[in-house]
Amino acid sequence: MTRRQHRYFRYAVFGLAMMSPAVGHAADADDLAPYKMLRSLQFVQDSVVAGDHSAGEMQRFMLGKIDQRLRNVDPSVYDDDRNVDAALIYVMSGGNPQTLEYLAAHDVNGYFDNRVTDVLRKYLGGKGLLVSKTLEETAKEYEGKKIGPYLALIGGNVLIATKPVDALTLYDRARLNAPGTIIEEAALRRSVAICVETGQVDKGLAYSQRYVRRFLHSPYASQFADLFVKLIVSHDHDVDPQTVVDILSFMDAPRQREVYLRVARAAAIAGKPDLARMAAQRVQSLGEGTDNPFGPLADFYNGMANVPTDDIDQAAKYIANISGASLSPQDQALQAAARSVAEQILRAPDPASLTQGSTPNNTNQEITSEQAAAPTAAQPQGAHGVSKEPVVEGEASAGTGGQDVDPSFTSFVTTNRSKLDEIDGLLAQEGK
Repeated sequence: MTRRQHRYFRYAVFGLAMMSPAVGHAADADDLAPYKMLRSLQFVQDSVVAGDHSAGEMQRFMLGKIDQRLRNVDPSVYDDDRNVDAALIYVMSGGNPQTLEYLAAHDVNGYFDNRVTDVLRKYLGGKGLLVSKTLEETAKEYEGKKIGPYLALIGGNVLIATKPVDALTLYDRARLNAPGTIIEEAALRRSVAICVETGQVDKGLAYSQRYVRRFLHSPYASQFADLFVKLIVSHDHDVDPQTVVDILSFMDAPRQREVYLRVARAAAIAGKPDLARMAAQRVQSLGEGTDNPFGPLADFYNGMANVPTDDIDQAAKYIANISGASLSPQDQALQAAARSVAEQILRAPDPASLTQGSTPNNTNQEITSEQAAAPTAAQPQGAHGVSKEPVVEGEASAGTGGQDVDPSFTSFVTTNRSKLDEIDGLLAQEGK
């Protein structure tokens, strides 16, 4: 049994002991201080983001037990600063906010820092922006202490919308002071989100690599994957494809194929064929020699990306060969749209659309307004031209079938013709 497995076994036994009324009562009678219970909660939460999703039930159980303990413990317990920190960390770890109100209201001995309890109340009440400056200062003051990483994390959460650069600094502080924990997982994931919005590509890729190496099995890894795909597709010109391959190489093949498939889809929709093609090829190469369920879908996204390129014939075949039944409703809509576009591009032109409505100017000379208005040998004055569309000239009113011409339209044409005549005269003088 490894050291980590032994620790988890020990905390699991501790949790089961608390579930038992008899044993649990004996444990309470001893010295089951809040800070000791909090250690178990922290271990369970860190196990969840490390990939042990079965620990989620234990987490909910521990939160409930700690809540009861904090409310019923003798106030003298808070003479120990570790128990004060435990109460604050409990609230910042998903605990009951009303417990903080209860503890602050009964704190006659001044165990709790009023600044900390005040900013936590505002934050948990959805009013964190009102105390953002105080929260940032408090997080800096408590750096290096047990509640420091937690304060830095929620400080980053408050500032992420208004001061993303400052939020990134707080997230860095949080993860560096709590490596391998749920604090680092959340800080890394939210740091990638900031880099997507602010265009800090290099930093975003560095955070992504750390996340993949440490928290690949976190229940929040899917959120990270969405952010990673957005970072790559939104800033594809600044991302080296080999860097993407290197980062995703820490994943097993099925997870890599899933992420590359997301990249291929997003890139195809965004009109970035090179990136979509690269991602689709990676999906195919990772599935070589196996029954790759993502292969046809990768071909579909590759075909979509190639619609506006020279390979449109092959792209149209890819799109047509994909069975709509194997696609999600969203991808079925994409298939219909891509097929329609490809058909429009490949459709042969109507010969009638190639005819010209007037004699071409074979002299490659600029036509003046007088020349455009004068009758030609092929079309005597008063004769109807071959063009079915009305000519925007005053004399062409006879071709309207006897309908009255709008006076404002006639005035518009006359005015603009006089302007053209003036321009022609100026051009003629410059040519002398």
